[in-house]
Amino acid sequence: MNLSNPQFLYVILILPGLFGLTLTGEGLYRCVHEEWSGLVSIIFGLMFLVGVIVAYLFFSTYLGTKV
Repeated sequence: MNLSNPQFLYVILILPGLFGLTLTGEGLYRCVHEEWSGLVSIIFGLMFLVGVIVAYLFFSTYLGTKV
């Protein structure tokens, strides 16, 4: 597996990104229906998305310097 291929970067970040979006969406749904436990899902979903963005920036700069 060639790690310098940018498609590898996209593949390893798509599923975690979708998971973060799902958590955020579920939390919003719960908050709209006045279940305040949805705030926990929103917080974890946003933290997960921030983690994916940081990983993307880290890997893109790492792969950019290695090529």
